[in-house]
Amino acid sequence: MSGRTAVTDSLWFRRFHPFDTAPARVVMFPHAGGSAGFFRDWSAELSPYADVLAVQYPGRLDRIEEPALDSLPELADRVYAALRPWADRPLVLFGHSMGAAVAFEVARRFERDGVSGPVRLCASGSRAPSEPRDSAVHLLPDEGLLAELARLGGTDARLLADPELRALILPSLRGDYTAIETYLAGREETVAVPVTALTGDADPRVTVEQTRDWAAHTTGDFDVHVFPGGHFYLTHQRRAVLEVVPPPLRRCPGRPRRPGGPGPPGPPRVRRRPARRRRGSAPRRGPGQAGVHGLQDLEADPAQLFQLLGVQRIHDQ
Repeated sequence: MSGRTAVTDSLWFRRFHPFDTAPARVVMFPHAGGSAGFFRDWSAELSPYADVLAVQYPGRLDRIEEPALDSLPELADRVYAALRPWADRPLVLFGHSMGAAVAFEVARRFERDGVSGPVRLCASGSRAPSEPRDSAVHLLPDEGLLAELARLGGTDARLLADPELRALILPSLRGDYTAIETYLAGREETVAVPVTALTGDADPRVTVEQTRDWAAHTTGDFDVHVFPGGHFYLTHQRRAVLEVVPPPLRRCPGRPRRPGGPGPPGPPRVRRRPARRRRGSAPRRGPGQAGVHGLQDLEADPAQLFQLLGVQRIHDQ
């Protein structure tokens, strides 16, 4: 599949660093309220040796005119249908929070239909699919929904402070929370691909033990990794997380490093259960590298967001 086809024909995926001849693809599924841009910097890190597809859910940014999907199985159906043409080489599925559940259901659909593609599922910041969610954030009034975002610490404060931006993100945010909080898989529902589970040791939503419960949902290998941090631990631990990208992907010959461009991370250090916590200092954030909802697509500039969506400002900030 050519880069031109990807850019012009797919609403569902963003390829920030296309690599048409890559021997493998990494498909990245964002969290509730998130967008493909959350993984822009991840794409740069992986781009020397993999083609990265970041999933863009409907109801946000350039898909703002579409209604958000509030059913996780329906969302998985739609992503799966869009992803099948890209399964001409091995796929590594990486999902964070709600994205982990979507990735799991997408993998199940590949296996249900006997279609090759996924070779590993990486589930980050998420309870196991059969673990009930003990929250009902989607039923809260708008202020309660926004307060939950602030509590988790993954949203740019400018989005929460600006009434017009809040009005733009709330429909998709509520739809996403409805999808994940009403989703529950049976414990017998599994995938055959190996599963790597990742979590932060101070995540208020997911305990380490709940992360380990992903083991029940694969008949393949399973490993778990614990990092310092909360629900959005991965925004500070990107390099460390990329070190546990599956070894089959890291053996890809890749393309030459571009002058001044990012090179691949160091060799993998995969640990089997039980997990030991990884310690170390967090890498310094660079420009535009923030674990926030949506603004990464626009280089963290709210003015660009207004321009894209055609919103007329009444006043300047």
